[in-house]
Amino acid sequence: MSSNQTNLNLSNFWMPFTANRQFKAAPRLFKSAKGMHYTTTDDRAVLDATAGLWCVNAGHGRSEITEAVRQQLETMDYAPTFQMGHPLAFEAATKVADFMPAGLDRIFFTNSGSESVDTALKMALAYHRARGEGQRTRFIGRERGYHGVGFGGISVGGILPNRKAFSGNLMPHVDHLPHTHNLVEAAFTRGQPTWGAHLADELERLVALHDASTIAAVIVEPLAGSTGVLVPPKGYLESLRELCTKHGILLIFDEVITAFGRLGAPTASEYFNVVPDIITMAKAINNAAIPMGAVAASRVVHDTVVNAGAENAIEFFHGYTYTAHPAAAASAVATLDIYKRDRLFEHAKELSGVFEDAAHELRGSPHVKDIRNLGLVAGIELESRPGAVGARAYDVFLKCFEAGVLVRYTGDILAFSPPLIVDERQIDQIFSTVRDALREVA
Repeated sequence: MSSNQTNLNLSNFWMPFTANRQFKAAPRLFKSAKGMHYTTTDDRAVLDATAGLWCVNAGHGRSEITEAVRQQLETMDYAPTFQMGHPLAFEAATKVADFMPAGLDRIFFTNSGSESVDTALKMALAYHRARGEGQRTRFIGRERGYHGVGFGGISVGGILPNRKAFSGNLMPHVDHLPHTHNLVEAAFTRGQPTWGAHLADELERLVALHDASTIAAVIVEPLAGSTGVLVPPKGYLESLRELCTKHGILLIFDEVITAFGRLGAPTASEYFNVVPDIITMAKAINNAAIPMGAVAASRVVHDTVVNAGAENAIEFFHGYTYTAHPAAAASAVATLDIYKRDRLFEHAKELSGVFEDAAHELRGSPHVKDIRNLGLVAGIELESRPGAVGARAYDVFLKCFEAGVLVRYTGDILAFSPPLIVDERQIDQIFSTVRDALREVA
């Protein structure tokens, strides 16, 4: 332990999604970051194979973002967006809209992905109420879905630990589609599995059970990342879109992970050529420089809600103190300019084949039971130790960290999502480090 860590009081910070006692017994601390690397408090360089938490797509320490935030804070530190505004809020919204599918250009800013999801759910309810179908209050999520940690998000989400801990207080009137992950049919698939499109038809069963007239929206991640990289089967998202249109149900894509280049396109919607009614986003919207998220709504959704309001009255009773915070908006504008100027989405697309090959070269390594990937996302699922789910992946995570590579793990699934500036040499370093770690762990 470095002197910095020895003198640091670790007791006051209650860490999120962390085994606090385990971590504080042997803390892992970063003190700086630049480009593709973190630096630890004991001065070790660690290659970031996770873009922080799926969010630092332009790489760490971008001077353009820093300067934009500095200038904004010196000019104006804060301005409300309740009945007031500031120019950067509108500029940021216009730039975000430029990355969205045609027609999804009404942007509502939040401060996180969790807030974006709750905002989108409220938009869906407001839309149906405005069009005279206020009885549409039910939401359909999906098993193994992750939609943040607000009560709305964990209700439509399908992660057992998140739901179990707060089961008595989840939102009512929520049902779930089955997840699409099937190792028997689709293990070691490169890209989208060919099996599983029929699972979208389960929506017809839920419509028959609840009646379409009660269902407000279906919310899914087009590609699920936090739950272990679950890639949608070919035709699955297309079928969901058709069924939602057929039954007058809004389709919400949670793109908190996939928006802004992760699949080599501005959005997963563009990548899959499936346009939802609402898209949630956060993370890479401003390279994680300052907490920020957003929701892109279609003009139909926006105009229906706004035009139904009484003249000079608030149409949508929702918002946050920090909605379109000036410094966050400045960082978003600077980040989105970088994405275009440096052609980072194109770079990610060009490297996706190299990334795929490197990941799948680990097939046959000890403990590996599946590998799946799309764009610059990969998941490696490991055999679990009897009675100790997650222990093996945790040991691999530690071995990689000690060897200078940061990976993520969920249960016994290793997840990879490097900044979009990654190069072929670094891709090789990531997966060769994992290969060595797999050989070392029991």
